[in-house]
Amino acid sequence: MILEVAVLHIKPELSDSFESTFKKASKIIASMEGYIEHQLQKCLEQANKYILLVRWETLEAHEIGFRGSEQYQEWKSLLHHYYSPFPVVEHYREISLND
Repeated sequence: MILEVAVLHIKPELSDSFESTFKKASKIIASMEGYIEHQLQKCLEQANKYILLVRWETLEAHEIGFRGSEQYQEWKSLLHHYYSPFPVVEHYREISLND
């Protein structure tokens, strides 16, 4: 399993609109093959800062499957104009702490 992490800085005047639009966009990502779950968290210290956490079965499910899809184009048109600057997206894998 892969965890996608994106810190989203939203243009300050668009935070309320972003949250509403993200609810619509959530249906897009949730429909993708290899998708497991996602969360959007809002920062308490900075009102226009969010973190998006998405669990994927594989890195390819995100990088190739989702980003290479027609659905991604819809996601992009719904959300990308809210970001300033554009978010850095990173992927993580869990480290087992059990021996």
